[in-house]
Amino acid sequence: MAQRLSLLATLGTATAALGACAPAGEVTEERGQTPVYEGVSTILLDRDLVSVTVAMRGGDGGSDVEAYGRCAAAQYALDQGFGFARQVRTIVKKDGRVWIGDAVYLLSADRPEGLRTIEAEAAVADCDRLGIPGR
Repeated sequence: MAQRLSLLATLGTATAALGACAPAGEVTEERGQTPVYEGVSTILLDRDLVSVTVAMRGGDGGSDVEAYGRCAAAQYALDQGFGFARQVRTIVKKDGRVWIGDAVYLLSADRPEGLRTIEAEAAVADCDRLGIPGR
């Protein structure tokens, strides 16, 4: 019995030591790297409802993907003659090293009710300042 406990203690110590040797790059999974914006796809679902899909690598994950989607929605709203967009839903997932954002926005000429409202002209200006493309 004592021999088994000694063996378990040795295995536990060895496992902990090996875990400490893992390179830091594997733990962070590319977070903090400069974002690479890989493209925007927009599909008009109805006269005032648009689906926006974006793809990117690097950045800080979900929040950067959502920002990219907001920029794309704001640019699309302006291109279509709308002044506002309201986020209906956003789904963010990771496929290998690529982050994918799939969102739906309601477009309107007047400021819609809701908490996730985007004033398109101001958002596009912010996106330009931050270097986030809208297309």
